[in-house]
Amino acid sequence: MSHRPSSGARAIAGVGLYFGCNGLMFAALLPWYPLLVERLGLSSWEFGLVVASFALGAIASSVVPAHLISRFGANAVVVGGTLLLGLSAAATAWSVNGWMMAACLFFVGFFDAIVDVAQNVVGIGVQESLSRVILSSMHALWSLGGLASGAAATIAAANGVDMRVHLALIAVVTFIVIMSARRLIGDVGQSRRRAGTGVDAEADAEVAADVSEPSGGARPSSKRAVLLVALPLAVVAICGTAVEDIANNWSAIAAVEFSGVTAATAGIAFSMVIGSQCLGRFSGDFLVQRFGSSRIARLGGGLIGLGGIGVVTAFEPVQLLVGLALMGYGSATLVPGALGAAAHIPGVGRAGGVTLVNWIMRVGFLGTSPLVGIIASLGTLRWGLSVLIVIGAVTMIFAGRLGGAQEQAER
Repeated sequence: MSHRPSSGARAIAGVGLYFGCNGLMFAALLPWYPLLVERLGLSSWEFGLVVASFALGAIASSVVPAHLISRFGANAVVVGGTLLLGLSAAATAWSVNGWMMAACLFFVGFFDAIVDVAQNVVGIGVQESLSRVILSSMHALWSLGGLASGAAATIAAANGVDMRVHLALIAVVTFIVIMSARRLIGDVGQSRRRAGTGVDAEADAEVAADVSEPSGGARPSSKRAVLLVALPLAVVAICGTAVEDIANNWSAIAAVEFSGVTAATAGIAFSMVIGSQCLGRFSGDFLVQRFGSSRIARLGGGLIGLGGIGVVTAFEPVQLLVGLALMGYGSATLVPGALGAAAHIPGVGRAGGVTLVNWIMRVGFLGTSPLVGIIASLGTLRWGLSVLIVIGAVTMIFAGRLGGAQEQAER
């Protein structure tokens, strides 16, 4: 099915709004954490347990995205999931104790994971329909949405705006924009419509059965075959998210400890990583289109390792910031590339592959910062951040698998 250039451009804009709104809604809550901790009287370890519920919610989503996409279509799941995500985030502001906050964050993580899978499925569908690589740029727009939303929330908090009002307003605005984005996308990238229903269908009806069967069910060899393809893709995705997680939690501390940057200006370290990653994602589509996802991911792994060496051997700000920039740029295409390849895993369908790799990625993501902390407690933070060098090497080893699933699907 061919599409006019104008419809293709509108569809790309719509997918971009999906990703931007998801980043915006997710980041709108983060700057309010200090105020919530103060209001609820949470200790550091209590707060650590509370925020861990976000990751638990994401993991608990498991095969839910594939089932919902199979039943309602990916676009409908993005719209409905964004509404529930906004309500969950807004409800967090009304928490009266740590238990309520943990419950709200659990649902924030649960619905965020569902929306994440669905918007990637839509993006992959549009990408393949138009024969044009767009997924890295879409993830870049997620980063931009998060940066803009975090800045807006910080400004609101600094000026005494009620967090309940702010989060409610963000939820309403986000849902309105998502509805507009759905209209822009139209039917571009949809495989077919269910006869007589008008509901989008990505031809993934068999996905839910494949992924959700108990371990003692039928076709164990098929499950093993799927996992053999999915696990290397998930490893690459985990490497990408690990760089993000280390940047979130450790880059500012490293800037202070390693190179004497003041605590007030240490945030530039995080900005360097996220900014270079955003730049890498915008340029990544062209590079992947020109050289292939495997080659670019392998190059990215080399840049992560080189950046890690720069960070752990830095004693002044310039080398540290350059190392962080290399890390961010190198990690830019890893998650989009892994999820794009996951859509071609034979036998599970587009939504099933993305759901499976996304879920494994989120499970693996849980261990990154604790691992750095454990190594740092046994030695120094420089030793802890040496994990980045290992991450770069692992990326280079598994990068070749990004094209494997697609190649198998095309045989």
